[in-house]
Amino acid sequence: MRLYSLSRQLRAYILTRVFASKHITNDTAYKSQTIAMAAILQPTLQPHHAPRPHSIYSYAGLDRPPHLSRLELVTHKTGQVEPLSIDVDDAQGGFVPGFLHLPPDFFTSPPQPGISTGGPQPQDAQPPHHRTSKIPSLYPGTPFSDSLGPGGVAPPSYYSQPPDAERKRLTRSPAPPAPTTDRTAVILLSGAGGGVTGPSSIFLSLACKLATLGRGIPCLRLDYRYPTELEPSVSDAKAGMAYLRDMYGLDRFVLVGWSFGGSVVFSAAGEDERVVGCAAVASTAVGAEGIEKLAPRPVLLLHGSADNTASVGCSQRLWHMYGNGDRMLQVFEGDNHSLSKNAEEAEEMLCEFVARCAGIRVGQQERKDVIGAALVDDDERRVLMEKGGDLRAPERED
Repeated sequence: MRLYSLSRQLRAYILTRVFASKHITNDTAYKSQTIAMAAILQPTLQPHHAPRPHSIYSYAGLDRPPHLSRLELVTHKTGQVEPLSIDVDDAQGGFVPGFLHLPPDFFTSPPQPGISTGGPQPQDAQPPHHRTSKIPSLYPGTPFSDSLGPGGVAPPSYYSQPPDAERKRLTRSPAPPAPTTDRTAVILLSGAGGGVTGPSSIFLSLACKLATLGRGIPCLRLDYRYPTELEPSVSDAKAGMAYLRDMYGLDRFVLVGWSFGGSVVFSAAGEDERVVGCAAVASTAVGAEGIEKLAPRPVLLLHGSADNTASVGCSQRLWHMYGNGDRMLQVFEGDNHSLSKNAEEAEEMLCEFVARCAGIRVGQQERKDVIGAALVDDDERRVLMEKGGDLRAPERED
C-alpha cells in the first residue's frame, strides 16, 4: 500500500477553492492556502492501494465467441482453448491471465520437410522450467466457463497469483509433446484498460479463426498485470512468447495490439527478431519508437478517422516512423476508436495479414468459410468488450 493520498474529490475541492481565491498573488500564498485546506480536510484522506492484477476467473464465459458453432459447422474442426495464468519474471512479478487457442491438429500434423521439430527427447530430458498456472477444466471435455463453481466463482484451489504453497506446486509444468517450431504463433494485446476481447470483440473471434486457418495458427489472447504501464506490459508480452517457446516449441511470432497495445507491440518487437510481423488497431504513438527497428518486417496499421481517443495522426506518425519497407495504413472513414462500424472488415484484414506473416496461403473457399464467418454479432460486440475488461478506464470505445 502506498502512502496516504488525497481523494479525487478532495483534490478537486482544494484546487477549486485555491484558484477561486482572488487573494493569491504568488507561489508562497498558493502553497499556504493549499496546505491549510488540506489540514482542514485531513479526516477525508483515503488510503491508496496499488491495483491488483486481474484473475483469469474474471473472464468466465470468454474462452470462445458466442457463435463458434458457425465456424465448426463448415470446417468440421474444433480447436482447444486453454485458460492460463503465466508467470512474469520481472521486478513486479505475478501472473498475467490469458486464453491460448490451439489448432485442432496441433500435436498430430506432420512436420514440414527440412524443418526440425525437436526430434526424440533423451530419456533423462527434463521438462522446460517455466512456472505457470495452467487452468484445467474440472470435468474433461467441459468448456472453461462451465467448469466454474456456483455463480461463476472460481474453485478455491486455483489462483491467478498462487499463494506460496501453490507456487511450489506450479514451479514445473508437465512436459509438452515434441516442439513444432515450423509454426508461427500470434499474441493479441488489448488497450490501456487491459482485457481479452479486443476492439469491438475482434480478438475473441480472430483467435478462433486463426487456430482453424490452414494448418492452424496458435493464438494467445493476453491481458496485462498493470494496464497503462508500458514496461510491465512489455514484460507480459515477452512472458507470453517465453511460455509459447518453452511449452510448445514456438519461436516465430506475430504481435497484434489495440490502442495502448500498439505501443506494447512495437516496443516488444523492436527488441526481438523472432517477431516476424506486427499489426496495430488505433495505436497510440507514445512509447512506440520500437517501430523504427522493424523494417523490413511487415506492419499493418488500422485506424478510424473519427477516433476521439487516439487520433488517426498517431497511426500516420507510426507509418512515417517505420520508414521504407512492407507497411500498410488503412484509415476507415468516420469510424471510432474500436472500429465498431467496420469491425468485420478490420478482422478480415488482420486475419489475412497474420496468415501472410505465417506463410499460410488462404484459398477462396477458406476465405469465405473461415475468415468471413460471423462469430460475434454486431449487437454483442460492446457487451462482450465490457465483460472482457476492454472498456475499463481509461480505455474508451469512441
